[in-house]
Amino acid sequence: MLDKIGIAKRIAQEVKDRYYVNLGIGIPTLVANYVNKNIEVEFQSENGILGMGAFPYDEDVDADIINAGKQTITTLPGASFFDSATSFSMIRGKHVDLTILGAMEVSDNGDIANWKIPGKMVKGMGGAMDLVASAENIIVAMMHTNKVGESKLLKKCSLPLTGLNCVKKIVTNLAVLEVTSSGFQLLERAPGVSIETIKKATAGRLVVKGEIPEMKIS
Repeated sequence: MLDKIGIAKRIAQEVKDRYYVNLGIGIPTLVANYVNKNIEVEFQSENGILGMGAFPYDEDVDADIINAGKQTITTLPGASFFDSATSFSMIRGKHVDLTILGAMEVSDNGDIANWKIPGKMVKGMGGAMDLVASAENIIVAMMHTNKVGESKLLKKCSLPLTGLNCVKKIVTNLAVLEVTSSGFQLLERAPGVSIETIKKATAGRLVVKGEIPEMKIS
């Protein structure tokens, strides 16, 4: 099965030339490190940056340049900085081609829960609500199960929802899945992972058709 870097590498293959991409907190922030160097991509952060680069080496850290998750980042030539109102105008105006988010749960009809666990203090939903309401292409990066082995891919989310029927594709440490009207359709297996393992780890409806290839992670 994959680790977080493996998930990020696989999702990086979904990023196309001239895309504008928003990266959520967690695993998604790693994606910028592994995008094909031969394509032009603009990474947007809702705290007001367009043109994010990879994470910095220690000698390049600038504490004033951070992403929405308060991690230090680099910027690419031509990057721009602006206020949150402008940033969310980009998001709400559907100017982002691809949104990559983390999640605590996803249902087999594309609902996502990624902002709150009841009983735990949080600052608020942040930009996730705007992203899932406005984005037309959402990929989720997540672990297939929680720390005690319970599936996070469900028939119905148990946690407070961020958005309804919005997730298009999911990349986990076990598989690549597409959300369809019939449930989670299995597209690829992580290297060395069997279909039976994926079935056991998926509580929602799982559709398996034909031969399922292994992911190709460079």
